[in-house]
Amino acid sequence: MRGFTMVGSFPEGVKKSVIISAPHTAIEDFIIGRCFFWMDGRKVKFLIKKEFFVPVLGWFLRKMGGIPVDRSRANNVAARTAAIFKEYESLYVVITPEGTRKRVERWKRGFYYIAEMAQVPVVLGFIDFKTKRCGYGPSFVPSGDFDKDWPMMEEFYKGMQGKVKGLFNLE
Repeated sequence: MRGFTMVGSFPEGVKKSVIISAPHTAIEDFIIGRCFFWMDGRKVKFLIKKEFFVPVLGWFLRKMGGIPVDRSRANNVAARTAAIFKEYESLYVVITPEGTRKRVERWKRGFYYIAEMAQVPVVLGFIDFKTKRCGYGPSFVPSGDFDKDWPMMEEFYKGMQGKVKGLFNLE
């Protein structure tokens, strides 16, 4: 895994969750994250922009758990993704809350609303290029008040660094 050390453990007994993956500043985050989940033995699904679902690559992404998302218009992705949880006995959906590899000052809140609607916990996953560590941090059940829950998430991710230095807003 390119010199990364896996740390933390997934919450015991949790069969369904939204897993955050941050920071997200390069395609390499995806590759390291996939390797981490394979090594952990956890089958995950992940949201990825529909533009990646071209012939051959799209087939491969679906086989790996990819769920295409059309970001060009409002189409209730959060409610549709939350509904998917009802179809599975066990389901882990990985989401990059930054929503892009570019620097953003505010995270998208879809991961939070998905977890809230699906009534599943959020697990804080990470890939920190500064310390060369990746893994799981704390988990929490959304309170229904993002502003109340955000400080804990912000504190956990503060100081972590993505592959491309300066693109992660909490660096």
